[in-house]
Parts: sequence; structure tokens; C-alpha cells
Amino acid sequence: MNIKILKDILSANDQIAERNRALLDKHKVFALNVMSSPGAGKTSLILDTIRTLKKRKRVGVIEGDISSTIDAEKVKKERVPVLQINTGGECHLDAAMINRALENMPLEEMDLLFIENVGNLVCPGEFKLGEDRKVLIVSAPEGDDKIYKYPLLFHLADAVVVNKIDLLPYTTFDVDGFSKALKGLNQKARLFRVSCTTHEGIEDWTDWVLSTMRPPKQTSRRQPRP
Repeated sequence: MNIKILKDILSANDQIAERNRALLDKHKVFALNVMSSPGAGKTSLILDTIRTLKKRKRVGVIEGDISSTIDAEKVKKERVPVLQINTGGECHLDAAMINRALENMPLEEMDLLFIENVGNLVCPGEFKLGEDRKVLIVSAPEGDDKIYKYPLLFHLADAVVVNKIDLLPYTTFDVDGFSKALKGLNQKARLFRVSCTTHEGIEDWTDWVLSTMRPPKQTSRRQPRP
């Protein structure tokens, strides 16, 4: 019975996620679902990306947290559309939450949407949101064993970002070993090494975002998935 209930919940979520996808397609908005454990640097990476791309792409952000508007306030200073979702205890965003958020965002004024999920390496993997790509961030101080402890998200990710590489000399994070483990689990995922403090690797990351996005708004055809 528990398995059936779980399947029913996920099935209902997936149906709403498809509606979200259709709405984003209608407005030609490219959406990235950004996931990580707490403190890995989701907001920092989003902010660096906004600052790098805002002269070329119109960016919006949906911020997901259990409570508070701290991250949304940081994003708001960049003068981009931002909407806060407080889950009130839920450890992930779901498609219904995103559906309500999309109804209150100026999608016609956006090209790129970041959905910052709740900090968690377990629950977000089960719930589709209607996004185009899944991005997973792991930071150097966390250690390189997260890929073994939480394999589902690494298996699902389209891009994996190792953040805070400026701290690598002070940690035991084995980037080469991590890269080999990722390839063994997920050969399609792109791996990026970045520091939102020194901005190292940000250009490579933003180049990937641009190359992965669908064509500009004046075109109607959507890029096929690689």
C-alpha cells in the first residue's frame, strides 16, 4: 500500500510538472533546477550567473526554502524577478509549488529561470518540477563522498558543479577521484569546477548555460535535448 501511495503522489506531481513545462515552453523560458545540500553555494552560483549574463539574457529566480526570505532578498538586489517559496517544513519543492509560482512571475519578460530547490540531497530527486535541466552543486568543504552517499541526484543531474574550489588546498576533496566516480555513475553530466569567491570557472559554467538554452524568443522551435 505504501508503494502505491508513493506512486500516486509522484504520478500526480509529474502531471503538474508537464503543465509547468508546457507553460515555460509557451513563453520560451529555459529553467534550471538547482539542487545541493545546505550551504553548498546555490544562491552564490545563481548570483554570479546573473551578474555574468544579465546583459545578454533576462533572468528570473524562484527561491525555495523552509523559511525566511534571506536568499530572495540577495537576488532582488540584482533587479531581476524573484519569488520566494517557503515550504513550511517540506524538504523539497514540488511541481504544484512551482505551478503557483509561475502564475505570479512575468514569464514574458524572461529567458532563463533558476529554481533554487531546498537544501537537501535526498528528496528533490524524486520530484520533477518541469525544468529543462537539473544542476547539482557540491562544495569542496563537504567532502567528495557525497556521490557515494546520495547517488540518485548525481545520476539524474545534467551538470554537477564543484563549488568553493578556492578552498581545495584546505580540504581532502579529491576532484579527480570525484570526476571518475561521476563518470561511472552518469556519463552525460558535465562537471564544472568553480569558485564564487574568485570567480574561477564561472565563464565555463555560463558558457554551458548559454549553449544549452533553447533559441532566442523570436524563434519558435525548441532545441532538442542532447
